[in-house]
Amino acid sequence: MIDLIEQLTSRDVNGLLATLASRPSPTGRRLSPATVVRIHATLRTALNAAVRARLIPVNPANGAELPHPHRPHPVIWTAGRTARWQQTGERPAVAVWTEQQLAAFLTGVAQDRLYAAWWPAALRGQRRGELAGLRWTDVDLQAAELTVTQQRVHADSQVVVGPPKSAASCREVALDAQTVRVLIRHRERQEKLSARAGTRWQDSGYVFTTADGEPLRPDYLTGRFRQLVAASGQPPIRLHDLRHGAATLVLTAHTDLKVVQAMLGHASIVLTADTYVSVLPEVAHQAARATARLVLNAASVLGRQLGG
Repeated sequence: MIDLIEQLTSRDVNGLLATLASRPSPTGRRLSPATVVRIHATLRTALNAAVRARLIPVNPANGAELPHPHRPHPVIWTAGRTARWQQTGERPAVAVWTEQQLAAFLTGVAQDRLYAAWWPAALRGQRRGELAGLRWTDVDLQAAELTVTQQRVHADSQVVVGPPKSAASCREVALDAQTVRVLIRHRERQEKLSARAGTRWQDSGYVFTTADGEPLRPDYLTGRFRQLVAASGQPPIRLHDLRHGAATLVLTAHTDLKVVQAMLGHASIVLTADTYVSVLPEVAHQAARATARLVLNAASVLGRQLGG
């Protein structure tokens, strides 16, 4: 093994990264540039340890040729975009609903067995793996908060339980009174399911389960959400887009950006501002009017009238 590390060159590392970026995964999808960058970061960290142990003189992963991840910015499903989608099928890569569209969707799926999963995803911005990994021991309904301590993710066609995406993702999420009521009703329904299932019930301890109590696969959440969106008549969004929308809505409610960063579990406030923040149309118009008022008021103080 030591001999192999000693023979590793920068050319080998670049070749590996290029192969990862070009070959499809077992599911038929190519790895995203961001995933390739994360793989490189892990490799570089491991090889840095080899340098410190004096197994190799330099780290061949330093200076690797990395793809530049393109981070699409969320856009709002405005009336114009919705009309174009209805006419041509054109849709943005990442889009979020307005609060009216979200309210219409949540109202329409109120009787869905997983309604209590869609609600915190839409209002608190939880990731799919965090929803699938949420246990009742992580939820404190009396204190109105839940703690993100683990996630369930797909790895090599298997579902594994692991830590959250990053250290910052390990967080406490504050809950409003309505979210607490939604979770209480969900727990009551789950207790009824358990009673009906009898000995078939698997007491897994997870919040979101199958009809027999087993924890849900993350891809089941994705598929079920896609079905509900298609049936709702609302313009299409992905399950992860609810997370984008949650950040937008929280900021629309005049919440400090630092609070939004903590809610989403981001290590950097730049990521929160740059990627997960969309401006709702009415907020943009409000900002435009407020800016104009500043200038008009200043002109009035000077006793002057602006043209136009």
